[in-house]
Amino acid sequence: EDAWTAALRQLRGKKAATTLDEKIEKVRQKRKLQEREAKQAKVKDEDAEAEDDQTKKEHEDCSRDEEDVESEYSLDDESIFTKADKVKVKEKKRSKKGEVVESFFEDASQYDDNLSFQDMNLSRPLLKAITALGFKQPTPIQKACIPVGLLGKDICACAATGTGKTAAFILPVLERLIYKPRQAPITRVLVLVPTRELGIQVHSVTKQLAQFSSVTTCLAVGGLDVKTQEAALRSGPDILIATPGRLIDHLHNCPSFHLSSVEVLILDEADRMLDEYFEEQMKEIIRLCSHHRQTMLFSATMTEEVKDLASVSLKNPVRIFVNSNTDVAPFLRQEFIRIRPNREGDREAIVTALLTRTFQDHVMLFTQTKKQAHRMHILLGLMGLRVGELHGNLSQTQRLESLRRFKDEQIDILVATDVAARGLDIEGVKTVINFTMPNTIKHYVHRVGRTARAGKAGRSVSLVGEEERKMLKEIVKTAKTPVKARILPQDVILKFREKIENLEKDIYAVLCLEREEREMQQSEAQINKAKKQLETGKKETGSESLERSWFQTREERKKEKLAKALQEFDLALRGKKKRKKFVQDTQKKAQMTPEERSQFEILKSQMYAERLAKRNRRAKRARALPEEEPAAAPAGPKKKKKLSVFDEELTNTSRKALKQYRAGPSFEDRKRLGIAQRRKGGNFKSKSRY
Repeated sequence: EDAWTAALRQLRGKKAATTLDEKIEKVRQKRKLQEREAKQAKVKDEDAEAEDDQTKKEHEDCSRDEEDVESEYSLDDESIFTKADKVKVKEKKRSKKGEVVESFFEDASQYDDNLSFQDMNLSRPLLKAITALGFKQPTPIQKACIPVGLLGKDICACAATGTGKTAAFILPVLERLIYKPRQAPITRVLVLVPTRELGIQVHSVTKQLAQFSSVTTCLAVGGLDVKTQEAALRSGPDILIATPGRLIDHLHNCPSFHLSSVEVLILDEADRMLDEYFEEQMKEIIRLCSHHRQTMLFSATMTEEVKDLASVSLKNPVRIFVNSNTDVAPFLRQEFIRIRPNREGDREAIVTALLTRTFQDHVMLFTQTKKQAHRMHILLGLMGLRVGELHGNLSQTQRLESLRRFKDEQIDILVATDVAARGLDIEGVKTVINFTMPNTIKHYVHRVGRTARAGKAGRSVSLVGEEERKMLKEIVKTAKTPVKARILPQDVILKFREKIENLEKDIYAVLCLEREEREMQQSEAQINKAKKQLETGKKETGSESLERSWFQTREERKKEKLAKALQEFDLALRGKKKRKKFVQDTQKKAQMTPEERSQFEILKSQMYAERLAKRNRRAKRARALPEEEPAAAPAGPKKKKKLSVFDEELTNTSRKALKQYRAGPSFEDRKRLGIAQRRKGGNFKSKSRY
């Protein structure tokens, strides 16, 4: 059974009363009806005689397919759809400097290019699974990592997105488990991932690779049923794939489950796992893990935090950098659309124009905030496009349902935040569009890595404002293929901006429907709870009423969240004082202008970038293992450094030296000391040491 289907089966019965698409469709039908009624009334006023002919036309219009996008636009708009965008090559202004990847630990980035899966000494069950999955040749990261992983060495690996990192760490682990079967039902391998969807994907790949062996796997991520996961953990699965929060929950609330028997710890997307949001949780997990273990860190981008953990947590680790930190996929075509300083409000119009005219299917649209992602879903749905959304404000059922529909091509566009930017392998994504530039270049690499995976071609289109041009220059400088600049005709942008303004009432109507439904559900939940309490006559007792414990108290968690919030506010205020006024003004307003919405998206990125810069300015931690310096070429036999007289006397413990020390300084020593004193202009008087 597919891992996605199994996850959805756990969540059955938790669906909302109506989906957002149903609400959008309801508002669209209402708008169409109003337009028809207005048109009919106009016709009646103009000419009473032509009324019969007009009603016939209206009936013909009603019989047309309502899903057809052309029905949304008049014949006057045909010229807008046929107008082509200009695409030109963006020239590099400076010559590319040779990148120096900081060298740390033993380097194993070089690998045998002719290595095949058969040459890796893998067991028959694994080779059979590899053949069943259709893998023919290992990717560079797999050629470099699998042999080192089989030796049991600690690994710190970096490779571009979509190059098969999951199989690179799962295959050596499975080989180890098959070669040395367990003596008791214990968890021997722990794989930590940052997001729930990535966890489900890694679990799916692991199950497929272990299908012909007796190795058992378990998935413990947030959003899925806790009791089912607890039952699976009690049976002691060989491999556990988990997100940090849910893992700590089980460690503190499932008495029979512990990490003392873990032999292999794997951090997928290691740099994301070690950033400020997971910091405390990761410290707790590593503290509870076995000290005698093999540790593997994998990511497409490596940061200072990863090196800190590698230095402290890894033993004689091997560094495998198949690609640079900021390398995008080799067959990715990068395009950028410049937003002029006074045209920030055009972002929505430009994205809508791109999705209705140029990129109509297999598109992922990334936004900076959950609110903007939700608005874009409603807006594009009202335009007649098939859209879904994926972000943290949705329930787990809605998140998985959106992904499933996008994979099954039931929807053409998936609007997402950075929760979908890490590790997700969605087949057939042709285009990635960035509503605003992400926080850092590393975030950009992960976002555009959703397309052009596994050697396929893809395209990324990013909207760049004046405040984001610095990042664009760095991307152009490091790009290995020419970067294109796309220019949309101004009349096309103005036409779409006008359309969006006309749809504002409908967007508000959909949001009102959502709010009403949410309030109804909350009221129903309160009524059901009260009924239950009245029936039993007292509050629920037993295991269900017991609160689940956590490694931090509520006060500590509240304090940590408040500290982060204050830090963000302080940075924003320190950066530009006008930001404070901007945030206050937008909170007072019920409806934001397009310019304000775009500014808010950029503000979020800037706050993150400033916070990151502040962390980078801090003094670096003392490393347990010093970073390697480039070894100097050996030039003949090494000459011993001449010690000073003081060092010689202090370190010489021979019998002769001891005898001399007891007898006091010799005549030669007194003579040498007298010469030294005379040079300084002093007088020498012989004194006994005693």
